[in-house]
Amino acid sequence: MSKSSETKLEELQDLEPSLEEFRASVIEGLSASRKTLPCKFLYDRRGSQIFDDICDLPEYYPTRTERQILEQHARDIAALIGPELRLVEFGSGAGMKIRLLLQALEKPSAYLPVDISREHLIAANADLAQTFPDLCIAPVCADYTAPFSLPDLPGISYKATAGFFPGSTIGNFTREEAVSFLAGARGLLGSGSVMIVGADLVKNIDVLRDAYDDAAGVTASFNLNLLRRINRELGGSFELAQFRHEARWNADLERIEMHLVSQRRQEVTVGGQRFSFAAGETIHTESSHKYRLASFRALAAEAGYEPIEVWMDEKQLFSVHALRAL
Repeated sequence: MSKSSETKLEELQDLEPSLEEFRASVIEGLSASRKTLPCKFLYDRRGSQIFDDICDLPEYYPTRTERQILEQHARDIAALIGPELRLVEFGSGAGMKIRLLLQALEKPSAYLPVDISREHLIAANADLAQTFPDLCIAPVCADYTAPFSLPDLPGISYKATAGFFPGSTIGNFTREEAVSFLAGARGLLGSGSVMIVGADLVKNIDVLRDAYDDAAGVTASFNLNLLRRINRELGGSFELAQFRHEARWNADLERIEMHLVSQRRQEVTVGGQRFSFAAGETIHTESSHKYRLASFRALAAEAGYEPIEVWMDEKQLFSVHALRAL
């Protein structure tokens, strides 16, 4: 992607995980006694498109609820993080929520969206650049759970740096992983930086199950697409019809788990290696932890942040936290 003469869209910094990394992660996960696959690999081009569809489902409350919170409080957030800002978004996706914040910010200096899906990132930010032609946009294709560096932006000055991590993606991490991610973001953004994080809250179990196993089967398609990707990119032999999507509530860990359940006894090959499945055996593909305000604040404190504000919807389904790096 070359820099446009009409916008300030910088060239893509491409740190997308390699095919070899994908293969190694899949083989490691399928070799475990309890089979798993990293949820970050759900988001190829097709997976990202399906997830955008999930966000519009009537059962999937997190996206619309967080958007309502941002619509109501974007100016409060903008006032808190200040003008002439370098804003880094982790897991930018379709870039819908960031528009609300960018519109509220006073003279933002630069926007650096980070996402693992290269094609989705390019398309979303080309569109965003047309809406904000005076804003420097510097996309970074990277796995934000691993160390990476931000691109230099010669000629761009800023007074402060802030991070934006919406969508309750923090819930995909274990508690230890969430602390590690936030600590890494603190190191990347610097002391005194503000981090805005969306966190889903513990609620009625039926509401949660419906959100992750919708009547139209869109979430099932999203989950099964990971097997389709393995077949396409790694020469896998998964028969998708022999696996079904299942959403489970883990009460001990207060999380929804997404699984792919083997419908029969079968064998599958990936990367030249053979894996056996018993009937009913699952591949755990994603977790979505739900938080209580006190537990999330304790987690943030452990990562080196001071909780400074929280905004919620009227039904207290979802929360958006402002944290300051110590």
